[in-house]
Amino acid sequence: MTHHRQSQPARRPLLVVLAALVGAATLAVAASAGAGPSQHGPSQHPPSRLQPEGQAVHAPTQALLDEIVAQGTPGVIAQVRDRHGVWDGRAGVRKLGSERPRSTHERFRIASVTKTFTATVLLRLEAEGKLSLDDSVAEWLPGVVRGNGYRPGHITVRHLLNHTSGIFDYNMDAGFRAGYAGDEFDRNRYVRWSPGDLVDIALAHPPNFQPEQGSRPGRPGRWDYSDTNYVLAGMIVEKATGDSYAHAVERLVIRPLGLRGTSVPGTAPELPSPHARHYSTLFEDGPRARVRDVTEFSPTVAFSAGQMISTVGDVNTFLSRLLAGDLLPPAQQRQLLDAVPVDGDKGHGGPQDVYGLGLRHFKLAEGCWAWGHGGMIPGSATRTLASADGRQVMTMNRNGDWGEQRLEDAAVETEFCRSAP
Repeated sequence: MTHHRQSQPARRPLLVVLAALVGAATLAVAASAGAGPSQHGPSQHPPSRLQPEGQAVHAPTQALLDEIVAQGTPGVIAQVRDRHGVWDGRAGVRKLGSERPRSTHERFRIASVTKTFTATVLLRLEAEGKLSLDDSVAEWLPGVVRGNGYRPGHITVRHLLNHTSGIFDYNMDAGFRAGYAGDEFDRNRYVRWSPGDLVDIALAHPPNFQPEQGSRPGRPGRWDYSDTNYVLAGMIVEKATGDSYAHAVERLVIRPLGLRGTSVPGTAPELPSPHARHYSTLFEDGPRARVRDVTEFSPTVAFSAGQMISTVGDVNTFLSRLLAGDLLPPAQQRQLLDAVPVDGDKGHGGPQDVYGLGLRHFKLAEGCWAWGHGGMIPGSATRTLASADGRQVMTMNRNGDWGEQRLEDAAVETEFCRSAP
């Protein structure tokens, strides 16, 4: 259940945030230098050792990670790969009440970053001739999307992947959310949902709008982020392959890239080791909100919209190789980045951003853009961004899902926008 998405950094002046942290920069260099080694990608793209000047470059980011923890997050990790090499940053702890620090080796729930994997799988299936993005939902899933004003024959796979289908987001259903709020979480944390169950929750609500033909630049339709789109996308993956969603991701992405820390948990509620504990306030706000350990729960609440588990190193490898064009043929690469305006963005985006297929192009600051995605699931908040050529990439994770986003936003901006006007 990706109950909240931090898909887009808010527009806040970076220097305002950094001004209070300049004094911590020297200490931050030493702290980042002591961070453990990262989870590296495949051997054909080995990360280089970070030179001393690289440590100084990332000192402001480390200071921001320290401040994120000072503001109440249990722990945060980040990995950056750029022309300086690989930098690992960390602050805070794996488990509340302990002093064991977080590590960039850790596995965590990547939430809606799963969508980028799902879109990539469907694009690779199209390249194999298994389907077309212009196929309708009715063709692949007859009778699944029905009633209440829905027209499945007019909803294509592309509409699902770029969020222009108009299908209601099941996570916005009040009853569903209430089942995971506060004390209700413990009663429902191990409930197993089928993808059809999640779709049915969405279909109890009328569509937000009817999809428009094409919904591409120059002919954009309306846009609304919906996890239901990606649950349906995962169901189409299973129908097209005759196998599980997990097997498709493993065959088409995980194994080709050698992502040893990445997995599709299916129904397993546990996180593989090593991992930090995951903490959540479970929709409760305010200073008295209780912080709960939500490390274990059934990932079926998110299926192909948000169930995957990975590491900062693996996500960096995936996003870097994807944008470099190493995973998709040219025709599918063009479709991946064929983006539409993010109209009606539920408050999570900027008015100039655009959304491709499981990837968003963020305007971080004037003259500074990056491709990526973000996500939040109980206890885990993840953000990943990369330059258009994949040569600069950053992934960060917090093991707490509350608090202001401004410091996290600032960390992203300081890494990607140093040379922006």
